[in-house]
Amino acid sequence: MKKITLPLSPSDLNALHAGDGVLLSGTIYTARDCAHRRLFELLDRGEPLPIELDKTYIYYAGPCPAPAGKACGSCGPTTSARMNAFAPRLLDLGLLGMIGKGEMSEETRAALVRNKKVYFAAIGGGGAQYAKSIKKSELVAFPDLLSEAIYRFEVVDFPAVVAIDARGKSVYDR
Repeated sequence: MKKITLPLSPSDLNALHAGDGVLLSGTIYTARDCAHRRLFELLDRGEPLPIELDKTYIYYAGPCPAPAGKACGSCGPTTSARMNAFAPRLLDLGLLGMIGKGEMSEETRAALVRNKKVYFAAIGGGGAQYAKSIKKSELVAFPDLLSEAIYRFEVVDFPAVVAIDARGKSVYDR
């Protein structure tokens, strides 16, 4: 497992290959379908976003409420393919990368290559384990969306796999 501090340095990015196991530490943001739609509404109206894309890794997840003494409840990844309609544009606008579950489209892969970014995969069903890596959680935007709101997480040793690297190689290639 490679220990990675986010944001990725150019040398870290170049050293990552599809299939590499990583432990991510740093800041990530959650966003699911509803939050992505809201971000696009803001973009389409020319309004500022509540997150700075060029400083953001989006974790496709919706956290459960935090139990006493914890930063976050269970927080496993959701199906990344549902974000294919959003990912290319966000990557072209500066998004640093994504963390999710499962394959993404060829259009998303091309946007990762074009922008020299990485898509990390997390394991479905591992929400309780992922919560252990979340040391701090803060609501950032769209509180009416509840678990689909955007949260900022500080994570330490968040386990993932490089699913699509910056060269377009994918663990999902057959």
